[in-house]
Amino acid sequence: MKYAPMVLFAYKRPDHIRRCVESLLRNPEAAECRLTVYSDAPAAEADIPLVSEVRKYLHTISGFACVDIVEQEYHRGLAGSVICGIDRALAESDRVVVLEDDLEVSPYFLRYMFEALELYQDDPQVMEIHGFTPVDGTVCGETMFLRGADCWGWGTWRRAWHNFEPDSLKLLARFNRRSRREFDLDGAFPYYRMLENQALGRIDSWAVRWHASAFLAGGLTLYPARSLVRNTGFDGTGTHRGSNWEGRADLAAEPVEVVRIPIAESECFKNLMIKYYRRKRGNMALRLMRRIFHILFG
Repeated sequence: MKYAPMVLFAYKRPDHIRRCVESLLRNPEAAECRLTVYSDAPAAEADIPLVSEVRKYLHTISGFACVDIVEQEYHRGLAGSVICGIDRALAESDRVVVLEDDLEVSPYFLRYMFEALELYQDDPQVMEIHGFTPVDGTVCGETMFLRGADCWGWGTWRRAWHNFEPDSLKLLARFNRRSRREFDLDGAFPYYRMLENQALGRIDSWAVRWHASAFLAGGLTLYPARSLVRNTGFDGTGTHRGSNWEGRADLAAEPVEVVRIPIAESECFKNLMIKYYRRKRGNMALRLMRRIFHILFG
């Protein structure tokens, strides 16, 4: 099994980055892996103490084959940091595993990533291996493919990243009505609106551009039936607010078996995701209505 270098992106959350690294070290493969951590510079003077605390911790990390710390001299933001970091990693290696500071991983995460990256390395339609899933996909198989790409604990190859298009206007121009609806999971999730907001400068998301790039290229991402990643960042410390979100998945307590499956989108898994997002959207609408009612009538 070939190991891939890992890149990890950190900013101003010392507790989160510590938990992320500790969870990685519970993977037996970590001791053989190179870890590069990108520490973004403060965006404001108020961020300096937390960024300094993060950087102090980063220089204590051990347990990996090699640890490189890249302390950015100016604030790039997450999107700029991720794109630059992946470009740099794939200039030196043919594959990479990508993590952010608010992710915790299962002890079986790296095994799954490395086995899948090796198994599908020569299949051009497979563009990503993903470690997170918000649904129980075991009814569909041990692993499944969906069209496009994702962003929470993932890996890719140099050959696939060549498809990344950073210009959201160019991406938007390539959609038609049919592909737009497919991109939005039959209207279950507003990816296209996110891409429009990216083009308008309202958000700065590398992830929606990567998803669109892979989707338009006909690329597929492999998902595990049980999540090997959970996101702990929806606690008010990051860009996204709130604490009740799909990122709070239970981590798989056993390995995910990686065997070759047909390279085609899983209708079973796609339907599970559509139902999940529609249910989530309905719950959000219900909470909004209740909030409005409370404001109006006390």
